[in-house]
Amino acid sequence: MEIIALQGHRKENSGKVETSKIRRNGHVPAVMYKSGGGESTQFTLDSVEIRPLIFTPKFKLAEITLNGVVHKCIVKDIQFHPVSEAVLHIDFLELVPGVKFKATVPLRFAGQAPGVKAGGKFIPRMRNVNILTTPDKVVDEIHADITAMDLGSTLRIRDIALVDGVEITNPAAVPIASIEIPRALKAGK
Repeated sequence: MEIIALQGHRKENSGKVETSKIRRNGHVPAVMYKSGGGESTQFTLDSVEIRPLIFTPKFKLAEITLNGVVHKCIVKDIQFHPVSEAVLHIDFLELVPGVKFKATVPLRFAGQAPGVKAGGKFIPRMRNVNILTTPDKVVDEIHADITAMDLGSTLRIRDIALVDGVEITNPAAVPIASIEIPRALKAGK
């Protein structure tokens, strides 16, 4: 699991004028919520430091240092400017040991499918899955084994091998990948 270290700065005031000044100075306003509920904390981050956390297909954790205290977090929501696509605001969820939280992680496919070797086309239907886990059991991606897929077969959420302490919250019958039979093979039958 990759962890990005960020230095947070306390946000003194709130409002449109203060937020505009923060953005002009190269910072991004942010808020951190506790996963068990409770008080939220407002702060700012340097816009250059957050790039490796946001602009990546990987699921990463953030360690935000505020007033000398390190908070382990995940990104919950990001607001982008509609034209320039600059980051306007970030919401974080602070991870509390032993408290379950929801996250969306990438879905990766592993293995060689016999259906592809026979001339079929592998079509992934999902790129991410939703999980429910605790901070000590968190994973950065979920793997689905495709070695049993033949021509015309479909892999579903229920076919994913579960990781200890991680629950997939997507409906079990949702297809995640299939192997399509090409027209040339259909015509030859």
